[in-house]
Amino acid sequence: MSPTIPKTQTAAIVATSGAPIQVKHDHPVKTQAQLAPGECLVKLDCTGVCHTDLHAALGDWPVPPKSPLIGGHEGVGIIVAIGDHTTGSPVKVGDRVGIKWLADSCLNCEQCRKGFEQNCANAKLSGYTVDGTFSEYVVSFVRHVTPIPENLDSRAAASILCAVRPQFSSPRRLLIISQGVTVYRALKYSQTTAGDWVVLPGAGGGLGHLAVQYAKNMGLKVIAIDSGAEKKKLCEDLGADFWIDFKESKNIVEDVKKATGGAGAHSAVVTTASVRIFVPPMFLAYSGVSAMRSLLVTLKPLTTSDPVVPSWPSGCQAKLTLKHPSSSLFSRYVNTP
Repeated sequence: MSPTIPKTQTAAIVATSGAPIQVKHDHPVKTQAQLAPGECLVKLDCTGVCHTDLHAALGDWPVPPKSPLIGGHEGVGIIVAIGDHTTGSPVKVGDRVGIKWLADSCLNCEQCRKGFEQNCANAKLSGYTVDGTFSEYVVSFVRHVTPIPENLDSRAAASILCAVRPQFSSPRRLLIISQGVTVYRALKYSQTTAGDWVVLPGAGGGLGHLAVQYAKNMGLKVIAIDSGAEKKKLCEDLGADFWIDFKESKNIVEDVKKATGGAGAHSAVVTTASVRIFVPPMFLAYSGVSAMRSLLVTLKPLTTSDPVVPSWPSGCQAKLTLKHPSSSLFSRYVNTP
């Protein structure tokens, strides 16, 4: 027996960029017959909220969002319908799935074939170019929804899909937003193997504490950089091999070299937008004059005057212009998954 699909639902809608959010209780729900091939209708159980959703609502990014817009890209729910003439679907009605930032891509272009689906010219973005998860039902795509394992709680799964953990210095100022998929991909492409050292500035934050767990499960040795007893305990409980408090350290680079026996780390994954920790890690994986094998920027700086250009949240090439501590300015391109 097919699930019963209501005609209307409750949804949080931004009518135009910058307009206040309106919670409507009569927003239409697509019927199964209205779904296009490859589309699925998901009845949501929960959703997270990301700082990206604020940008989407304000429309202050270079790429304009759709209007009107239902935001959200961290949803988990049950598939209740799949469009007619859908072939080769990896999911079925009744499956519990997650909806991520990347809602759909062609999977056939050069970028998709190389594993950079987020750069697909035909990519669709949940809660940005297509309606997202701030609703009871959402239309997504069978090729890109993520099956959720039975032993994983929906709320925990929703946070991992983007993994937002805001930190506030005041009720109105949002300082750091983290993305779990982003940091996983950064480590995946960090050119490290089991037993290598990875430096994680901001290890006690939203993105950083996930990076510690991913890295340890990949067999890496973790140098956690952050500050405070609470974050130290968190990082050590999660398995970090070495702790550096950036407020207490007299020389972070030398502390990293000490932890690694003098050679420096194999990779540095920047998981913070704080300028105080952001600049030194560029040099943490240097050994003498040889360049580090991997520098992965996962968050843009808080100000455009910082010495690193803003990176894309889900991966692209970013040009870095940095000053080597013992040489002239240099410039290189790196991937920022």
